[in-house]
Amino acid sequence: MSCCHHCRDAENLFDRRDAEHRLRRYRRSGPEGTTRLLVEALRAAGVGGASMLEIGGGVGVVHHELLAAGAASAVDVDASSAYLAAAAGESVRRGHAERVRYVHGDFVALAESVAPADVVALDRVVCCYPDMPALVGAAAARARRLLGLVYPRHVWWVRAGVRAVNLGLTLQRSAFRIFCHPTAAVEAVARRAGLVRRFQRNQGPWQVVVFERAGA
Repeated sequence: MSCCHHCRDAENLFDRRDAEHRLRRYRRSGPEGTTRLLVEALRAAGVGGASMLEIGGGVGVVHHELLAAGAASAVDVDASSAYLAAAAGESVRRGHAERVRYVHGDFVALAESVAPADVVALDRVVCCYPDMPALVGAAAARARRLLGLVYPRHVWWVRAGVRAVNLGLTLQRSAFRIFCHPTAAVEAVARRAGLVRRFQRNQGPWQVVVFERAGA
């Protein structure tokens, strides 16, 4: 399956109903689980005055939280127009709409037109993209200081769970698939881009990792 087709499948799966549900949960409970860990780790590394790029931002939890913590601006690139609409509406509600730019499409295809940022975040996005080296490589190349990722742990029981989820998607006649990319391969892409791992935490099937540009 090409990445282009995969993003069209994402548009269908992550629809308005899903976006509205996730936005209600965020408004009620704030960042949850691994998203909260990612936000805390990035905030601890320092985001005051920073520009940020959120890739596959969903309803925008990470950039909403980091803007509230002192980040100066954000760009959110997402393949789901429903998620972008929800994130943009929340930006208006929170009073920082003028500091965020929303871009619809496949980040890998658009990467050359997206400016580098101090902080780049992908919260449960690596698992949704078939070409991990292209995605993580393009994200890492645009991270001037920090790259934060939440993606599946590459252990047998998580891989088995991914196969089960994909079987369910097949039975639902969805062409969308999720992926459990090897941790060593993800980290190798980050290292080739000049980044070193500064934070790592496991939570259930997920790992939260923050890389920092060497010498930044």
